Amino acid sequence: MLSNNDVLRRIRYIFDLKDTLVVKIFALAESEVSLAQVAGWLKKDEDEEVVKLKDRELAAFLNGFISFKRGKRDGPQPVPEKSLNNNLILQKLKIALNLKTEELLAVFEAADFTLSQHELSAFFRKPEHKNYRECKDQVLRNFLMGLQRQHRPTP
Repeated sequence: MLSNNDVLRRIRYIFDLKDTLVVKIFALAESEVSLAQVAGWLKKDEDEEVVKLKDRELAAFLNGFISFKRGKRDGPQPVPEKSLNNNLILQKLKIALNLKTEELLAVFEAADFTLSQHELSAFFRKPEHKNYRECKDQVLRNFLMGLQRQHRPTP
């Protein structure tokens, strides 16, 4: 299963974010965290000192990441969600990186993962919508892998 810690570690690696910058990204979402907290979240899952990253904390990071990538919006900042799912994580990354449908599909292609435009749009619908589809771990994992291949290609 893809944990919140995995998502944070992967985003940090893909965009080469230093721990101090991760703290600043949280601050953009009006969330105060320490370098020690960040270090605890970034430890490997096998490490007994790893600290589990809560949904609200990852939501705050992703909100800050949107501000970091696109500029802080005027007025009150979005309140971090109490509970996150892969659909919301995917949506927040789409917003932060300002990705259009074709660009999202290209990210998945970079990970050798094929999705149709209809399958992709189903992830961004409201849960009550008849064509809503849950974004499974495999889909989010492939999206992150595609981003990694685009932003940090191996020679």
